[in-house]
Amino acid sequence: MKITRIRVQSSAGPYSVVAGAGAVGHAASEIAALGDFASIHIVSSPKVWRAVGKTLQRGLRLSNRNALHLFNDAESAKHLRSVEQIARSLCRAGADRESLIVAVGGGVVGDVAGFVAASYLRGVALVHLPTTLVAQVDSSIGGKTGVNLPEGKNLVGAFYPPRLVITDPDLLRTLPDREFRGGLAEVIKHAIIADAAMFAQLEARMDKILRRDRDVLASLIPRNVLIKARVVSHDERESGLREILNFGHTFAHALESVTHYRRYQHGEAVAWGMMAAAFLGHEVKLTLAEDVSRIISLVHGLGCLPEWPRVSNSVLIAAMRSDKKARRGVLRFVLSPRIGQARTYDSVPLQTVERVLRFTPRLIAAAGDHLGTSK
Repeated sequence: MKITRIRVQSSAGPYSVVAGAGAVGHAASEIAALGDFASIHIVSSPKVWRAVGKTLQRGLRLSNRNALHLFNDAESAKHLRSVEQIARSLCRAGADRESLIVAVGGGVVGDVAGFVAASYLRGVALVHLPTTLVAQVDSSIGGKTGVNLPEGKNLVGAFYPPRLVITDPDLLRTLPDREFRGGLAEVIKHAIIADAAMFAQLEARMDKILRRDRDVLASLIPRNVLIKARVVSHDERESGLREILNFGHTFAHALESVTHYRRYQHGEAVAWGMMAAAFLGHEVKLTLAEDVSRIISLVHGLGCLPEWPRVSNSVLIAAMRSDKKARRGVLRFVLSPRIGQARTYDSVPLQTVERVLRFTPRLIAAAGDHLGTSK
């Protein structure tokens, strides 16, 4: 299989995303090319390490200079206590400023380990080795790190680019089906905001993608990496263009927050959020009905979603006001005028948002089995 090297620009200098089946086999040499490190510290979770640890031990050629630091990677454990736990474990293991942290896992591992790398001794080198689809196509690229507060998602963190990202679709073989399907929500998001041709391909090839066809994934993952790399290279700190990557996320983060990060996989919340964002775009006479239908149909193809929470609109809107895109209490949404394009809008009437919150779950529920929602 072909190994693709995609360059990402950052304020700390450019770094590469090395993507392709078998890429993990080159991990040791790729890391060695970064320089000599006093020690290498793997940050992962028990679940992830049981699934891929042996493969990565071979690829990384671990020695006695290495240490393993494990923590719970549930979204509900993505908090400052986990940061403290890992930092103290690094301290006990003798990690110094010439050490390297390798984040092995999904989005939670990458976000937490990245924040630890940004803050431990005021910054140590970081490499991402993502093991979930959402991390491979999205969260490992761009330098966003952080943890949740009870008041909202990702409210404490830092922009801290890695030195390298190694993405191997073969690591997805052991990924639970629910997590794989959730990761596809971010793939759909990339197509909606930046690649109409890929959206059409997703419509045509979803069956093969869901079967994790190796050839399809080998082309699909680098294509998504390239979209993310182009956006973050132009707007590293989310001051403009990068906001389009949050299509559906204003709704999604609110859904996660009000359910205390226990009901949804992140991608499942994004799936709901994209449908709501499509409806919102249509309500403000921006998104064509045909595009709304295509978006909902493709999201439906991911399978069953946990039920929309039974909370009031006011509770959801209060959670939305904690969204990072909000400015002076004004809600801002990423909407799509047509599939393949998106931008941020800050003049959406609150009553329109309330109407969408009210009818989105009803419309989806009314479709019943056709849209595959469940409790």
